[in-house]
Amino acid sequence: MYRRRDDPRGRMVADITNDLRRYSVDAQHIGHAFAGLHGLNPTDLHALIAVMDAELLGDPITPGRLGEQLNLSSGSVTALIDRLERAGHIRRDRDTADRRKVFLHYADQGAALAMSFFGPLGRRTDEVMARFTDDELAVVQRFMTTMVASMREHRDAMRAARAEPSRRPVD
Repeated sequence: MYRRRDDPRGRMVADITNDLRRYSVDAQHIGHAFAGLHGLNPTDLHALIAVMDAELLGDPITPGRLGEQLNLSSGSVTALIDRLERAGHIRRDRDTADRRKVFLHYADQGAALAMSFFGPLGRRTDEVMARFTDDELAVVQRFMTTMVASMREHRDAMRAARAEPSRRPVD
């Protein structure tokens, strides 16, 4: 993506970009290994990640928001949720204030499978982060937050440029 430059900043930018690419590829391999082990397809895996991310933020995801994030029709989202629920990965809970509203959560069985598989990686991650000061981690967090936002903006622009169909109802 970047040509190697002779100046120190240019070399550092190229190295960081290459490390991000390698990290992304390795993370995809690990995710695919988990998916393959548990009979999940890539969309299933992306859905589980979306459910997990929403729960970590304390804002459980609805089927509609999941469909928007994954760019799926309502019929496809329903089939996806049904499949993941039958497999024990997620559960549906009704909102206590508005019973018409449904939230998606990790099911205990799905969380246990994920913890069993990803626990060793989590421990490795903790070990790496322990080598950095709070100030260094703050810079890394700011960098990663900005990079994720940039990547999502690019993803959305690519979707718009390709004129991807957006959540069309299934006939």
